[in-house]
Amino acid sequence: MTDTPDPPVRGLQRAVQGARELGRDAMARLRPAGPPASEPVADRADVEPGAGGEKPEQPVGMQDPRALAQAIPLVERAFAFLDICGFTAFTAEHGEHAAINALRRFRTLTREVATRRGVRVAKWLGDGVMLVGVEVGPTIAAATELIARYDVDVLPLRGGVAHGWVLLFEGDDYIGRPANLAARLCDAANPGEVLAVGYGPADLPDWVEVTGTRDVTVHGLGRIRKVQRLGIRPDVELPTLTVPVVGEARARRGGGD
Repeated sequence: MTDTPDPPVRGLQRAVQGARELGRDAMARLRPAGPPASEPVADRADVEPGAGGEKPEQPVGMQDPRALAQAIPLVERAFAFLDICGFTAFTAEHGEHAAINALRRFRTLTREVATRRGVRVAKWLGDGVMLVGVEVGPTIAAATELIARYDVDVLPLRGGVAHGWVLLFEGDDYIGRPANLAARLCDAANPGEVLAVGYGPADLPDWVEVTGTRDVTVHGLGRIRKVQRLGIRPDVELPTLTVPVVGEARARRGGGD
C-alpha cells in the first residue's frame, strides 16, 4: 500500500516547485545575451569585427594619443657613421681650399648614394656624416658603397653601422645604445673599413660580405668580440653614378676611372 501525502504536504511541494521555476526564469532574464560558454566569440562568423578578445597592439607611431601622453615610445632605426681619415693632416699639407674641395666631394657623393638607398642624411659632422635608415640592410649598403666609391688613394673613409630601438629626441636626434655603438665603431675602424656586430647573410646585401672579424675596445661600451669587417665582394664592379665624383677627382690627377 502506497502512502499518499496529506493535502497540506502536496500543497507545500507544489509551492516549492513553483518557486524553483520562477527562480530559473528570473536568472534567464538577468543573464547577458551572448553565445554559450562552450562557443568562443572569436569562432562565430556572425560576430562583428572587434567584438570580444584583445585589441591588437598598434604599430609604432599609430597609437592612441592617450597612450603616448605619459611616455615617449621607442622607435627602431639603423645608423651609420662615416668620416674622412686623415682630414686634419690633409688640411695642414694642402691648405683649407683643398680641404673644402675634399669635403664638397664627400658630401656630394654621400647625398647621391643616400638618395639611391633610401637612407637619410641626418647630420653632417665636420668631416663626417650620420646616416639614419628605417632598415639596417639599406643602411649597410649605403655605408659600404660610400667607402668603396670614395677617393681612397688620397682620403679614405671609415664607418660603423648598428641598429636597434632608440628614443627620438626633439624630432631630429636619437638617444640610445645603437646610435652610440655605430659612432664608436666608426672611431675604431681602420681606413677603408665598415665595422658592425652580429649581422648574418639575411641582413646583408648579396653584394656585401664579411671580410673578417676582430675584437674591438670602444669607449663607454667596453670590449666587443668578433666585430665584423664589411666590404663589397671583389667580383662586384661599381658603375659610374650620374654625378661621377670619384671619376672627376681622378681625372684631375691625370688618372682614369
